[in-house]
Amino acid sequence: MSTQDNEDENTEESTSSNTMSENGTDNVILDAEAEQDQTKTSIESEAISLEPVDTESKISKMEKEIADLKDQLLRFMAEAENVRKRSERHLAEAHKYGVANLARSILTVADDLSRALQAVPEDQRDGEGLLQTLLGGVEAVERELVKALESNNINRIDPTGEPFDPNFHEAMYEVPDSGFSNGTVAQVVQPGYSLHDRLLRPARVGVAKDLEVKSDNGDTEN
Repeated sequence: MSTQDNEDENTEESTSSNTMSENGTDNVILDAEAEQDQTKTSIESEAISLEPVDTESKISKMEKEIADLKDQLLRFMAEAENVRKRSERHLAEAHKYGVANLARSILTVADDLSRALQAVPEDQRDGEGLLQTLLGGVEAVERELVKALESNNINRIDPTGEPFDPNFHEAMYEVPDSGFSNGTVAQVVQPGYSLHDRLLRPARVGVAKDLEVKSDNGDTEN
């Protein structure tokens, strides 16, 4: 190989080396610029996040929202409790008074038995015979019926001698000179009945009425 050839090869290697060196320098510059841009962006983001915020206003708003939610929750819980109590009360009343309609129907049977007994004259109740046997049977049925009603808290109301009370009694007529005080129940036409503490049927009664009532000054009024 000639000296000229060696020189040419050295020249090519030098040129190639210079080119690579320049490319490497360019890459370093580009990387540095990219890193600088990234740093700048990060600094700008931090600057934005560090902008002043009305913290007190936000806290006040959140506290109001929490208070509103708490109030709504308390209202909901109170309403749920009221619904539960109403349901329990309705269920208890249904269980307690559910037989009211049936009881009213049975009362007509009790009335029929009572009328059958009253239809027999007093002077014919004693003695022996078919009438007395039937009478005894009806009386036994009436006693059993009354006992069955009482076992279910259905009680007869017989207010004879008691002051007339329009809440429990129905006045059918006045009874003059009955021997009872004025305004007192003198006769019971049809007994009343109650279911627990609730009136099933008022008693139909005759109310005592004195024909002569003394006025406040002692005079007698007719």
